[in-house]
Amino acid sequence: MELLGKSRRELRAYCESLGEPAYRGSQIYRALYAERNLELARMTNLPSALREKLAAAATITLPAVRERYVSSDGSVRYLFGLSAQKDQLRLKSAAVEAVFMPSEGRQTICISTQAGCAVDCQFCLTAQLGLIRNLSAGEIVAQVLLPLVEIGRSPGQATSSAEAEASEQGGLAARTNVVLMGQGEPLLNFENTFTALGILLDKEGVGLSPKHVTLSTSGVVPEIERMAKEEVRPKLAISLNASNDEQRSRLMPINKKYPLKALIDACRRYPLRNWEHLTFEYVMLGEVNDATEDARRVVKLLAPLKRLKVNLIPWNPGALPFKEPSEKSIEEFRRILTERGVPAFVRYSRGRDVMAACGQLALKEVTSTQLKVMA
Repeated sequence: MELLGKSRRELRAYCESLGEPAYRGSQIYRALYAERNLELARMTNLPSALREKLAAAATITLPAVRERYVSSDGSVRYLFGLSAQKDQLRLKSAAVEAVFMPSEGRQTICISTQAGCAVDCQFCLTAQLGLIRNLSAGEIVAQVLLPLVEIGRSPGQATSSAEAEASEQGGLAARTNVVLMGQGEPLLNFENTFTALGILLDKEGVGLSPKHVTLSTSGVVPEIERMAKEEVRPKLAISLNASNDEQRSRLMPINKKYPLKALIDACRRYPLRNWEHLTFEYVMLGEVNDATEDARRVVKLLAPLKRLKVNLIPWNPGALPFKEPSEKSIEEFRRILTERGVPAFVRYSRGRDVMAACGQLALKEVTSTQLKVMA
């Protein structure tokens, strides 16, 4: 029995199947996620006899940290090796990435939901990997737990007040953000992603606030509608990246299946909570989608929606036939949106020098950067 990624209900049922009281499952749940004790031997809230029984019958399988690439801005790109999973007649091993980004007053962890990606956005290096496999709920949760455990055990290496606070609180600072924006399309691994989110957003689990967790999608319309019905859900971000269907279909082939009208209609119907707004991400590609005409079309496109903002993300370099936008085009694009009532913000990515930035996650080795061991 694999324990990591199991809900409280599943762990309670499992303990009953072992002839133990159901509440022992709740104790395991708390030990794993709230206390982040990732070894059975460290779960001292359990009787030694139960720990011995679990050691013989259960496992806690963590991704192996193959490398930590540390950026000059303090961001850390984790390269995780995943255990092999049976795919029909084959066993497939995989690797995946997560990024820890500390800053003054907060810390953010960007996690993956799939190894590789099938969506094939033309400006994203992850697309070159194709889809390797879906991640399990445990593999998704582990990408949050492992950095938190490392921060919690490394108070002397804190580089910001948020990290110092986090080290005193077992890794979980008051402003810990998690963004599902790494490898993969979260809504194409819906079941595992939302099982993981149930654990991450549970006050008795990892304990993150829905206000600090964001899921980014390329626009899988039926699954956006499904997400809208979930009782426990994060904030929603839409990867827009174009101002009309022709342009978006060229950059994001998924638009051929779910064109802009269907996407915007789904966004218009999406039930926002009273503190919530929709986020649209717009990767700016020099001389491709960054013209003033594009900005005006984006304003018109988003006009039916209320309570939204647009994050303008200058393209990050990689082995793809695009170039970064000019500072002039970025500012002019932002100005047009803002003056026409669409809140717009420029978001420069962290970790570019270690291939940790938006669109750069493609398992690339960085040999010129000194690795930092945080354990």
